[in-house]
Amino acid sequence: MYQLGHYGITMLAYAPVGASVAMAGEEVLAILGAVICLSLSTLPDADHQIPLIEHRGITHTLVFALLVGAVIGGGLYLALEVVTGAPDTTLVTFVFAVSAFAIVTHILGDALTPMGVAPLWPLTSRRFTLNVTPAKNRLANYGLFVLGVGASVLAVMTVSALG
Repeated sequence: MYQLGHYGITMLAYAPVGASVAMAGEEVLAILGAVICLSLSTLPDADHQIPLIEHRGITHTLVFALLVGAVIGGGLYLALEVVTGAPDTTLVTFVFAVSAFAIVTHILGDALTPMGVAPLWPLTSRRFTLNVTPAKNRLANYGLFVLGVGASVLAVMTVSALG
């Protein structure tokens, strides 16, 4: 997938999560989660810019997703410890989870392509693919983006109507 496709699949996957969080009375957390997810949704493709790192290698694994969640969640914990002296563990856990979630949605997007991904590395190098569309397919990328925006709008409308 390309950038727009990754944004789309991330919004599509996060919409029901964000709606559930908002319906639980945590609207600010729901918005924060959306911002984090979109901000990180293309991070795994930074491997294009890093010499000696194979594209769709380590940055497209569950290990990387957990590492990103741990770094961002851990960084938030340390920052809150310094600033407040008492970090909000619910907030830190949420930030960890949505950070990892964003990377997982990227992996799922790339699993739609024939090249696939090896998300279970280092346990196995086996590649998984649903072989739905080439990454460069403009219709698929724009289609996922439109679906993601639609799901996000529907989630906001649902929360507004029921909340």
